[in-house]
Amino acid sequence: MKRSFRRSSKKIRSDSRDTDNGNLQKNEPLSSNVDDNINRITQLMGGSSDLHIQRFRSGNGVELALLYIEGMVDQHILIHSVTSSLMDLKMVEVPEDVNPIDYFSESVLSTSKTTKLHNWNDTVSLLLSGDAVILVQGSDQSIGCYCKGGQTRTITEPSSELVVRGPKDSFTESLVTNTSLIRQRIKNPALRVKSMHIGEVTKTEIKILYLEGIAKQGHVKELEDRLSRIEIDGILESGYLEEFIQDQTFTPFPQVINTERPDVVSGNLLEGRIAVLVEGTPFGLVLPVSFFQFFTSPEDYYLRSDIATFLRLLRILVFFVSLMAPSIYIAVTTFHQEMIPTVLLLGLAAQQEGVPFPAFIEAMIMEITFEILREAGIRMPRAIGQAISIVGAVILGEAAVQAGLVSPVMVIVVALTAISSFATPRFNIAISARLIRFVLMISAATFGFYGITIVLIMMIAHLCSLRSLGIPYLTSVAPFNASDQKDTFIRFPLWSMKKRPHETPQPNALERQAADE
Repeated sequence: MKRSFRRSSKKIRSDSRDTDNGNLQKNEPLSSNVDDNINRITQLMGGSSDLHIQRFRSGNGVELALLYIEGMVDQHILIHSVTSSLMDLKMVEVPEDVNPIDYFSESVLSTSKTTKLHNWNDTVSLLLSGDAVILVQGSDQSIGCYCKGGQTRTITEPSSELVVRGPKDSFTESLVTNTSLIRQRIKNPALRVKSMHIGEVTKTEIKILYLEGIAKQGHVKELEDRLSRIEIDGILESGYLEEFIQDQTFTPFPQVINTERPDVVSGNLLEGRIAVLVEGTPFGLVLPVSFFQFFTSPEDYYLRSDIATFLRLLRILVFFVSLMAPSIYIAVTTFHQEMIPTVLLLGLAAQQEGVPFPAFIEAMIMEITFEILREAGIRMPRAIGQAISIVGAVILGEAAVQAGLVSPVMVIVVALTAISSFATPRFNIAISARLIRFVLMISAATFGFYGITIVLIMMIAHLCSLRSLGIPYLTSVAPFNASDQKDTFIRFPLWSMKKRPHETPQPNALERQAADE
């Protein structure tokens, strides 16, 4: 699938270079004639109706042209900071002994941010990014005016990472908004924000955020190298980047955290990790990460340590319940009946009497049915999706029992497994459990507990081989680090957590205070 996608991507890229980019050469200079430049841009845009062009003339006849794309600029900034200034030019004479580009950008325009553009690539890219461009007669340069705007979604409560206590804001599709949400929490000049553009057609802007002096420069350099090597036509969501920057592709376990919460990103930045924000998506990426981070919730740090520890251990427990409950039931009822108390065994035997299928087939029927209901509930309209999934599960479960297709105990086991999968705070690690669950069920039906043990050993060995941006996936446990145990399975009080994770050797404020004392 991936290979065929990359082949088609390259084909589209080679076919579109002549049409989309208009044979623009790298560092190709602009013409000094305004009309020639306007005709070239109009040709590049294919005569698009959303390209607006306004002409102005100074008192001594210097001609200018303002270009912008409708819907992508902030009309308030454009009118009050750019257009109004250019309309007053008819009463102004441009000095002949100065560069007109310098004169207009420094003495005429009232916008807060202007950029001198020296070639076609920069001019077209800025125009397509939502800024305004000014062309001046007699100059082979242009002026870029910051006017980004358009319709953006307001900051709302997170929809996929809900907490009882904690901030209620979430990322939006605007990079400027998302970066400001991080800046509001980390008011420190050490916060670095680097910008890149990826995608030969879409030119999607991404931002890399990290704290200078806390994040390892080797990690930052490695991430920048991986991003710079990406060759693709377009990046439409952060999931595109996730596939390119993860250390290993063929694994069910996620190696990057995706989150829509600014407080989660800020907390990881303070621990020396790196965040990646992508234009057009409310989900940011955090790496490097460890396996145990997928069981932490932002609420762990807003509650008392004893309550947070209990909830974290509960999440780890329900992960293993969602992973192994059906396979354990299959193994016990198929191979290891001597482990079941006699009274319970007689009850199970009575329930199985009218069921024509073995426990493995029962479990597969119910698991696949629940997966279908889960997907149907997600894809259907929100007003009826939840009702359909709940009613469908109840009706189908009861009908299956009455028809003698499955036993009541199997319905309970599969329902408990489905509920446990929703208690995992990270959706992507819950999907991993859903995939491995079927492998465990097959091994349990074939070899009983021996098959489950073999699969678990292989899974642990695979986890030990994984890395995230070069960091071992089971870090803090394998390799073991005593100081990191304060925030792995048990969350110690905040005042006792005086060290950052061992892969971030820089001390935090509590550690520096303890050293001074």
